[in-house]
Amino acid sequence: MEKEFTHFDEQGNAIMVDVSNKEITTREAIGKGSIELGAEAFGLVQRRKIKKGDVLGVARVAGIMAVKNTPSLLPLCHNLSITHCSIDFELEEKHNRITVFCKVKVNGKTGVEMEAMTGVSVALLTIYDMCKAVGKEMEISQIKLVKKTGGKSDVKKDR
Repeated sequence: MEKEFTHFDEQGNAIMVDVSNKEITTREAIGKGSIELGAEAFGLVQRRKIKKGDVLGVARVAGIMAVKNTPSLLPLCHNLSITHCSIDFELEEKHNRITVFCKVKVNGKTGVEMEAMTGVSVALLTIYDMCKAVGKEMEISQIKLVKKTGGKSDVKKDR
């Protein structure tokens, strides 16, 4: 059976999916992404010595704000009443890599996958922005959904 895109009507026009008949359930999604920095920038972030301030603290707040504003950025996303959002970081000194995890929960009729990946993306861009004066050899990669529960199709990938 071939799956169809849900954001188009019979004439091919973009639409917001009608979720009015769906049940309200607790839905959760976790997004993940990484940024590799140069050794100097990574060390400064790790020691909280970047001149612009606490990079990870600012990135955390930026990611949470992005989650709350996802429908303003992605035109066909539903406006959701987010019940929980957290942004966590994993620092890998060996690779000068920071991995961002964004967990989002809602009690609603549609999932929060886009919110989780938007939170990751903006947190990573914030790290880039705050570190670019130290070195521009940064690379953002591997933004993806690692977990989704509460809807018709649960997804779980290795973190």
